Amino acid sequence: MLKFLARRLLYVIPTLVAISFVSFVIIQLPPGDYLTSYIAKLNAQGENVDPALIEGLRIRYGLDDPFIVQYLKWISGIVLHLDFGHSMEWGLPVSALIGERLPLTIALAASSVLFVWLVSLPVGVYTAVRQYSVGDYIATTIGFLGLATPNFLLALVMMWIGFTTFGLSVSQVNPGTLLIAIIVLGTAGTAGLIRILRANLLDELRKPYVVAARAQGLTEGKLLFKYPVRVALNPFFSTIGWLLPSLVGGEVIVSTVLNINTTGPLLLNALLSQDMYLAGSIIMILGVLTVIGTFISDVALAWLDPRVRLGFN
Repeated sequence: MLKFLARRLLYVIPTLVAISFVSFVIIQLPPGDYLTSYIAKLNAQGENVDPALIEGLRIRYGLDDPFIVQYLKWISGIVLHLDFGHSMEWGLPVSALIGERLPLTIALAASSVLFVWLVSLPVGVYTAVRQYSVGDYIATTIGFLGLATPNFLLALVMMWIGFTTFGLSVSQVNPGTLLIAIIVLGTAGTAGLIRILRANLLDELRKPYVVAARAQGLTEGKLLFKYPVRVALNPFFSTIGWLLPSLVGGEVIVSTVLNINTTGPLLLNALLSQDMYLAGSIIMILGVLTVIGTFISDVALAWLDPRVRLGFN
């Protein structure tokens, strides 16, 4: 187990380097740069563009430097000084902009994960134990609707219900809008995990060890939660790797619709304006969350399932 953890930690470093490079490449792919978009915006507003100002900004942000030089300046600032660069659009350090919105983003993502687990675990167990019952059909129907409904549409519907029924306002952050965001973000993940847990648990309940334990007189509740449910819980931990970044990435649209000041709308505006340091830093953070989530899920699986632990040795 210790060898496995050490090996996984060694993989983290080159993975993060690759993520940072790919993040910076993605931002550079569209033609032009921030100043191109800035000049086009000024021209559309009928304002004159000062060539000296544009040239000064180009020199200040190093936009004339080769791509590899820009990347090395950015990544060395992050590694040596935790300096993510300067936002061209906001005129502020990227770390300050992200740091202002990151706590709410993390709280929203963590709450959504808890919502997914608290809802999908009991519903998944119930639908497996009561297969083909009325409750199973209802949960399955709701699950398919949750998977099929886009997040932005569900957010709009719930926002309209909250506004007309409960008088919620989306002009400022309040517990009502945060609750709507948690439900919207957790809906697709909940529906998916219910289906996975149901399928895994149905498979475990038909295995010989369950039949033998039931024949020995073990109570149904004790039998269910001691072995089959524990094995069927593997998807809850194995999906942490993609659940964290998908929640943070999914909240881009949800937070924009609900007017919540998280990193989501910040990333969207940075991509539209080609603010490369801000957009690249947020994309890199999403990649880091994926690596961290994958590592946590591997450790949790090794702790939960003895078969996984034996495979590591």
